[in-house]
Amino acid sequence: MGIERTSRAPGTAEVVIDVPPVNALKVADWFELAEAVTAAGAGPEVRVVLLRAEGRGFCAGVDIKEIQAQGDEALVGANRGCAAAFAAVYDCEVPVIAVVHGFCLGGGIGLVGNADLVVAAADATFGLPEVDRGALGAATHLARLVPQHKMRQMVYTAAPLRASEMAGYGSLAAVVPPAELVDAAYALAGDLVTKSPTILRRAKESLNGIDPVDVKRSYRFEQGFTYELHVRGVADEQRQAFVDKRQADTSQ
Repeated sequence: MGIERTSRAPGTAEVVIDVPPVNALKVADWFELAEAVTAAGAGPEVRVVLLRAEGRGFCAGVDIKEIQAQGDEALVGANRGCAAAFAAVYDCEVPVIAVVHGFCLGGGIGLVGNADLVVAAADATFGLPEVDRGALGAATHLARLVPQHKMRQMVYTAAPLRASEMAGYGSLAAVVPPAELVDAAYALAGDLVTKSPTILRRAKESLNGIDPVDVKRSYRFEQGFTYELHVRGVADEQRQAFVDKRQADTSQ
């Protein structure tokens, strides 16, 4: 369990998130994930990396309980860890296919939004519950998946989006029954492994070079507001309410 690297077909590498019960990642997990994705894409024989998860969902974001228990140090660590993991997906030398089932929340959106291709199970949902958790971030990455006004609606309301609707925006390469998810991802990867590894790497680099938004700077800008909310104490109430499983005080 944890962050695992494996391979089951020539030209592919897998990075698997397996952090029970809901794949909510601690600070160390985010940095481990960043290292695993970078290493997976660096192999000269690799043409595509699959990023997937075991368990009930793809990723539930950061471990809020760790932040509440450790305070500032864990919050700063989570901010830096998320930034490192998202950047690793973006900067991976080869295309990254995100393979999504169940819930994809918070930091999960950061990973998927920076991936090159996304394959989802029909049961997948995508959401940013940050406003309800006293945080901001990954709107940068959600904006790569849905149109501007839909992104704003999802941020303000914290309401999730089903895979079927996400597919309507052209963001998903495929939506398949859950039992067929991994096979579908490998079928897509199979198209890429027939390509020249040198050309694939230059294609990835060139596509990143023409992006209209610097995703790393944009995300770090968002994170600054998370820390502001933390310092003012508003975020602490939201996070503690989540831990206590109660309604948060929203008077501030």
